[in-house]
Amino acid sequence: MSEPRPDTEPQKTGGKLVDVVLDEASIARSTPEVEHDRAVAIYDLIEENRFQPVGQPAANYVLNISVVEKKLVLRIRTEAEEDVVTHVLSLSPLRKIVKDYDLICQSYYEAIRHATPSQIEAIDMGRRGVHNEGSAVLMERLEGKVEVDMQTARRLFTLVYALHWKG
Repeated sequence: MSEPRPDTEPQKTGGKLVDVVLDEASIARSTPEVEHDRAVAIYDLIEENRFQPVGQPAANYVLNISVVEKKLVLRIRTEAEEDVVTHVLSLSPLRKIVKDYDLICQSYYEAIRHATPSQIEAIDMGRRGVHNEGSAVLMERLEGKVEVDMQTARRLFTLVYALHWKG
């Protein structure tokens, strides 16, 4: 008998994101590194995720993410563009983590250009730690609203960070 698979894979019976749209009005110009991270996060998120709005049937969902008046707005629709639910979350619990993440990302991108491999590795470990912290807080904020696994939360946190440049 085989072992159950860990929660790193999306549930086959739950919902799934098939598209993620970032509100262009919420995004300011950023560095090429941040643009690349955002594009990779969206691609990876669509490829593999677990995204199940609480109280809704398992389905394919489209997520529109924006920042309005310093609040994170998550508009969830079906693939057929029918509105499902919109969640408005305060960014306050994430603000310090996003600032810390921004500082460590700047250090990381600078280190890639000039530092030794061991220095880059040390900074990257710190960067991943802060990223995990932000992802955990985001999962807590989504509790009772949308069920996500840690990998999905990590990719969503990357997008929240990308939006935070202007928000």
